[in-house]
Amino acid sequence: MADTSPASLAKQLLAVLDKDTQTLDRIDAYSRGEHDDPYMPPHADDEYRLLAKRSISNWMPLLVNTPAQALYVDGFRPGKPDAALPPPAASSTSAEWAHWQRSRLDARQAAIYKGALMFGHAFTLTEKTKKGVVTKGLSPRRTAALFEDPANDDTPVAALTVVSKPKDDTPGKAVLWDGHNRYEVSFKSYTDSKGLRVGAGKRHGATECPVTRFAASVDLEGRTVGVIEPMIALQNRINQTIFDLLVAQTYTSQEVRTVSGMAPPVKRNPETGEPVLDENGNPQPIPMNHNARRFLFAEDPDAKFGSLPGGPLGGLIESVDMSIRHFSAMSQTPPHHLLGQIANLSAEALLAAETALARKIAEFRASFGESWERVFRLAGELDGDTSSAENFTGEVIWRDMESRSLAQAADALGKLADQLGIPKRGLWKRVPGVTQIEYEDWEQMAEEDDSATQLASALNRATPNPVEVVPAA
Repeated sequence: MADTSPASLAKQLLAVLDKDTQTLDRIDAYSRGEHDDPYMPPHADDEYRLLAKRSISNWMPLLVNTPAQALYVDGFRPGKPDAALPPPAASSTSAEWAHWQRSRLDARQAAIYKGALMFGHAFTLTEKTKKGVVTKGLSPRRTAALFEDPANDDTPVAALTVVSKPKDDTPGKAVLWDGHNRYEVSFKSYTDSKGLRVGAGKRHGATECPVTRFAASVDLEGRTVGVIEPMIALQNRINQTIFDLLVAQTYTSQEVRTVSGMAPPVKRNPETGEPVLDENGNPQPIPMNHNARRFLFAEDPDAKFGSLPGGPLGGLIESVDMSIRHFSAMSQTPPHHLLGQIANLSAEALLAAETALARKIAEFRASFGESWERVFRLAGELDGDTSSAENFTGEVIWRDMESRSLAQAADALGKLADQLGIPKRGLWKRVPGVTQIEYEDWEQMAEEDDSATQLASALNRATPNPVEVVPAA
């Protein structure tokens, strides 16, 4: 990256947004159920189009929500501080977790994960505000970042987010960050470099770009891939199969009644009684209003009634089921999440079905966890907290979302402490549902109990034993 001037960086980042817009818009449309129409005959009428509209079965939100609902940061473990750095100030809450709470990330983290899973990547911005240093999410459809090595770097050279897009004669507005400054940018379009204007830089307070990338999956080419784009072809196949099922259900599944040897009644002129002719000179038949409640009869004894059986739908239904199973296998989503079939599944079978999803979630946690650790280091630097800014040993704590009772967890943790000798305090974090604040309260109460016990022991040692006085005889 030869030219790192703000104008050149802004031009490159707008070009990235322009290149990715079509792909990201398509992914966004599929996530909201705006899919490509299934194949229809060239002269399809309104009835066909209505069936095509009703055939859209949007499975995409499940691909995003299922892993996202298992991603919930519940705390932060600072790790061992560097011996060369001063120890952190005593506090009931770590500086990293205080930043988390100030940024209201308990609720806002889900949107960041869903954006990264949907589009392949999302971004956060860590900056100083009137309320202190906070972190917020940035939409990947409006934000782009440049990396020297996009496959391995976690720190971008620069990042840009679009605040408002151009409209009529009003230029669009964006914000650019590099390693030291923040710039206001105006532009007429993503590709019009002549209309690009970059304002004077203002220090943002950090020594590197304050934008952090959250990537669901990054290959060695630096490409990010979400969970929706690879599944669009399979989603289209399911829509086509369901459309074919609806067409067959509408036109061939019903039994058709037939009659032969009888002319249908025709329209007649009320004045002359003559048949009313169509443009070809043929009598116009009267439409029959037939349903299950009407009885058919004919005056002509030679008339014969019959019926045509409805077409079978079993093959199409099996095809839908097969397509959904392929969708499940390719997306690593358990089949019972999609098909709703959970009856008669043993605990072992259910665990085996969830294994692929658990591995995928573990991969997402590893990637997103590293991104949160960078966010905490940025927040520490902007806050002037040297210990947090240089903390590369800390790690976020993900909530255990596995469904099990408190009694089972207590029994398992008790065995770990008794049989393996693991310190009991080290197992507190594994208690289901415990939060960072509760954990720190437990530590404080345990220290107070230890202090009280030590004080009582010291008083006992300092108090002399009473000497029994034996009266003289």
